Amino acid sequence: MEKKEANVIILDIMLPGMDGFQVLRKIRENLSIPVIMLTARGEVTDRIVGLELGADDYLPKPFEPRELLARIQSILRRIHSSAAIVENVHFKGLSIDKNKQEVLLDKKPVSLSTTEYEALLLFIENSSETLDREFLVENLRGISWQSYDRSVDVLVSRLRGKLGETPDKTRLIKT
Repeated sequence: MEKKEANVIILDIMLPGMDGFQVLRKIRENLSIPVIMLTARGEVTDRIVGLELGADDYLPKPFEPRELLARIQSILRRIHSSAAIVENVHFKGLSIDKNKQEVLLDKKPVSLSTTEYEALLLFIENSSETLDREFLVENLRGISWQSYDRSVDVLVSRLRGKLGETPDKTRLIKT
């Protein structure tokens, strides 16, 4: 996998020898490539675990092929639009290199999934505003928010956990 270039990884949980969650952990150790979990295991707990481990999206089977294609295109659009922007961002102890998609917090690297990275940029770009779930889902996934969709809550919680507090004990993301 490390020798092949890919734009998006589509990963099933039920694999022979190693489950998809283990594969996802290994991917996230070294790569920041977008990962979509596509699996028959569609229980809420499986979706939450997949997102917590760093999946950028989760689509349970059976699925509509056009929906999968739309999700892939949405992820690729985000990647290509952020690749065109070349400036670095500095915000409350964070330093973001948009060319490399690298995030430093107090000069220490922070490992983020593609969706976490995009969410962080969205929060920073709109730091003077309160962002609701609908805004986040529409801007991160390109789809309408459904009231039962808690994936944004998981994403924000994961991002908060990775960023922690600033040296003056304030949170970078407030709810």
